[in-house]
Amino acid sequence: MNRTAYFFLLTTALLWGGNAVAGKFAVGHISPMLLTLLRWLLAFLLVAAISTKQVRRDWKVLRKHLWLLAALGAFGFTFFNMALYSALNYTSAINVTIEQAAMPMVIFVANLLLFGMPVRAGQIFGFSLSLVGVALTAGHGSFAQLVNLEVNFGDALMLLAVLLYSGYTVALRFRPAINWQSLMTVMTFFAFLTAIPFTIWEWRSGALNPPDATGTLVVLYTAILPSLAAQVLFIKGVEYIGANRAGLFINAVPIFGTLLAVALLGEDFRPYHAMALILVLGGIWIAELSGRKHAAASEAGAA
Repeated sequence: MNRTAYFFLLTTALLWGGNAVAGKFAVGHISPMLLTLLRWLLAFLLVAAISTKQVRRDWKVLRKHLWLLAALGAFGFTFFNMALYSALNYTSAINVTIEQAAMPMVIFVANLLLFGMPVRAGQIFGFSLSLVGVALTAGHGSFAQLVNLEVNFGDALMLLAVLLYSGYTVALRFRPAINWQSLMTVMTFFAFLTAIPFTIWEWRSGALNPPDATGTLVVLYTAILPSLAAQVLFIKGVEYIGANRAGLFINAVPIFGTLLAVALLGEDFRPYHAMALILVLGGIWIAELSGRKHAAASEAGAA
């Protein structure tokens, strides 16, 4: 199960790295609120098309948890992505992906304060090591360059997005134990509903930008892969190994985002990219090894 969780979570990080790159492509081709609305509308229609029978079977459970699922869809899907896509109008894609690396620490702290969930020394060391890799990416191979990174309104929006998704990840522990199809159908529906008033505001303010060909491709990509595939994989990853351990894999997002920028935008692959990849994935492995050993010890003690 651990290997399955690792595959799910690394694939999630790859798709989310692509989400930031796609969001940068969207600038000038579709406005942020409209992109969010169309993304979740399409995602809802796709998952609903295959989930009608399952939703009917799970409806009694869904109805009991409707407000929770509405909040998860609104905060984890809509508000997070509105903040992310809006941030990309003011800051770079690499800044956005790097700032997502703050999520694991926020998740650790929230779980500690709210639920008394301890953080092991190995997890802290692994997180720190992966953060060094993220910093190396941010500084383009030189830690001294970090002082030259510009922090602007877009970065502030992205930090808000970090808080939103970290809260969503922690709150996933309260989700009902139902089939992923039912879960995603309800959450994507509420994500779409939540995006409607913000899109109306964007239109009334004169900032609405309908999608052109590039914008349409961005909508299709974000709806199918980051919205559906990645969210399902992340939910399953959290289910398998817990929010603290799963959240650490978000540190791989900046690395995958950088690699995708190299592949899609033709940027050079530098030696520091390889070193950062080793540090981030190595840090994840160390932290996960510590978390796995503690989980195994706890299970043995309970037995």
